[in-house]
Amino acid sequence: MNLFSPYSLSGNSLSNRIVMAPMTRARSSQPGNIPNSLMARYYAQRASAGLIIAEATQISPQGQGYSFTPGIHSAEQVNGWRKVTDAVHAEAGVIYLQLWHVGRMSHPDFHQGALPVAPSAINPDASIWMADENGVGRMVPCPTPRALETEEIQGVVEDYRQAARNAMEAGFDGVEIHAANGYLIDEFLRTTSNTRSDAYGGSRDNRSRFLVEVAEAVASEVGAERTGVRLAPFITARGMNCPDIIPTILHAATQLQRLGIGYIHLAEADWDDAPEIPSDFRLALRQVYQGTLIVAGRYDKERACQMLDAGLSDLVAFGRPFIANPDLPMRLNHSLPLASFQGDSLFGGNAEGYTTYPVYSAI
Repeated sequence: MNLFSPYSLSGNSLSNRIVMAPMTRARSSQPGNIPNSLMARYYAQRASAGLIIAEATQISPQGQGYSFTPGIHSAEQVNGWRKVTDAVHAEAGVIYLQLWHVGRMSHPDFHQGALPVAPSAINPDASIWMADENGVGRMVPCPTPRALETEEIQGVVEDYRQAARNAMEAGFDGVEIHAANGYLIDEFLRTTSNTRSDAYGGSRDNRSRFLVEVAEAVASEVGAERTGVRLAPFITARGMNCPDIIPTILHAATQLQRLGIGYIHLAEADWDDAPEIPSDFRLALRQVYQGTLIVAGRYDKERACQMLDAGLSDLVAFGRPFIANPDLPMRLNHSLPLASFQGDSLFGGNAEGYTTYPVYSAI
């Protein structure tokens, strides 16, 4: 199967099977965390990806955990995102928005002094990126969150529903629910972060309940076929090393299949000594979920093609290579060298190290 062959994703015609993975870049306008023309240029430059999944975007003020990350809960944010989708569509691109609630990965400074929320009051032993009054960022430890009351949870589900509606108003072609990497939905899935004794804790069915309810709410707004879910079964950082996560993920995937969710996006560990994903898990996932599968995590052209040929993935997402290579699909297709990105310009700042990377030139 060719990485550069077209693919039909729930009615969206993708020009290739390369996905631009969602990456936090913290360039929204302040105050208000509003997407802007600089962000529109950034995404339009990368519109040759078969699919762009835009950066994680908070569904509500409560959902924020990092400085300068965009939202999708105000009219100004919706209008800002419209600039982005218009720019991508003008380049014949397809773009989904990733819906995000960080849960306990946050700090009271984002919430007028209130504690972040989570399934249970357990410290993640992690830090978040926060900018000071001069815009200079630093890593700040997360406090112990407060546990959501049972009666509060439906309000968060409704925040996801409204955010999905707002995303469609902003012109996105679909949405992805961020249920990975130690954020709120992932926290509900794992026994290490969820010790609840109500309907949202304990059994696999209960720990999956919040994800399923969010997926149902989002799908009711955008259509199940244009709803994706990102999961991270083998991530262990941020207190996520749950001994029951693999059967829980497979249980949740069965529920997503029942709902007709358009795709599952696996966020695989991407550090140098990360564990290999067992083939038996990939096969088990294929058995319980028959929709589109996307994989992401240290893939190069060769490994991506191997995954497609083995039938273990339908699309392959690339993250960091897209930062300094706006024309990444072309470079991969012609086996051209890849540029390296500037590490000090990943979060915050201006156009430098964001929209200033050139397309390939042999000169």
